[in-house]
Amino acid sequence: MDNVKNIIAVMSGKGGVGKSFVTSSVAVELKNKGYKVGILDADITGPSIPKMFGLKEKLLGDETGMFPAKTKDGIEIVSINLLLNDESDPVIWRGPVLSSAIKQFKDEVHWGELDYLLIDMPPGTGDVALTVLHEFEIDGALLVSSPQELVKLIVTKIYKMLDMMKVDIIGLIENFSYIECPDCGKKISVFGESSADEAAREFNIDLLAKLPIMPELTKKADEGEFEKMHNENFDNVIKKIVSISK
Repeated sequence: MDNVKNIIAVMSGKGGVGKSFVTSSVAVELKNKGYKVGILDADITGPSIPKMFGLKEKLLGDETGMFPAKTKDGIEIVSINLLLNDESDPVIWRGPVLSSAIKQFKDEVHWGELDYLLIDMPPGTGDVALTVLHEFEIDGALLVSSPQELVKLIVTKIYKMLDMMKVDIIGLIENFSYIECPDCGKKISVFGESSADEAAREFNIDLLAKLPIMPELTKKADEGEFEKMHNENFDNVIKKIVSISK
């Protein structure tokens, strides 16, 4: 990890809020600005990063360790899915084995010269999340939420975990905030009214973005062509990350 300048964890207290989408979007936007970027897919039992970038080749290695796969634009990626015989094979491991895999990804991968390593975390505050926060020198965390009312409780759990682990919070990103009507331009709150402003105020953290539902991005992710998209909704996120970087 000596060649990695900044390590950023992307976290949420629950699944299905779009951590992988946020991780991949931040990686693409940073890469487009000329930075060297890598992604560690730490969601061992639910990896999705390789598919979003259309990666299918297996990770290669030698007696000294493993080498990350690279996307068409040069983003370095390590994921358990790039080690499985079939990407649809389930990973049915207990906590200690999952934690061991994370340690191997840290100690046995030849990360290149990176300005940013983004870690796509599993949901919650379990073994893997704890191992990542212990093993890696995390420079900051992005919290991802959705508009439901229970989000405040979920954000509270992750906030308290990061506070206990002495990890700085870069900011909060709300995903699925609204969908824009293609005919009239009206913003429709499909999943209810946002509670992100209230949560950000309570914990004194920056609300960096309220992301709309964008079917065209979902389509590109399903087709493995996520790098072809530019998402201006991440402009404030990128500015904040760059402003606090080493």
